[in-house]
Amino acid sequence: MAKYALVKDGIVKNVILWNHDKADYDVDGEILVDITADTQIGGTYDGAFHFVAPDPGPDTRPYDEKRKAEYPSIDELVVALWEGVVEERMAAVTSLEGKRQAVKTKYPK
Repeated sequence: MAKYALVKDGIVKNVILWNHDKADYDVDGEILVDITADTQIGGTYDGAFHFVAPDPGPDTRPYDEKRKAEYPSIDELVVALWEGVVEERMAAVTSLEGKRQAVKTKYPK
């Protein structure tokens, strides 16, 4: 069984497994093409595969969602608090708070 790109009108519609001769595939103008490392659904095919990632546009999420995505993880917080409270090493807490403040500065209210 081989992987092929399903191409219609020069656009890669899907990638499928096909265990027959690719010439036997005949569905509504679609063709099967051997895939390459450049094959991506939504890309184009003109003898070679091409893909241009769409422009994501501006990030319109509110500031609190942006902050949440970049804040240190809960695991980092627990470790820093443990080191600060139990082991009396405040460097981890200070470092973590520095990261939090940088995120807050980057995404102000």
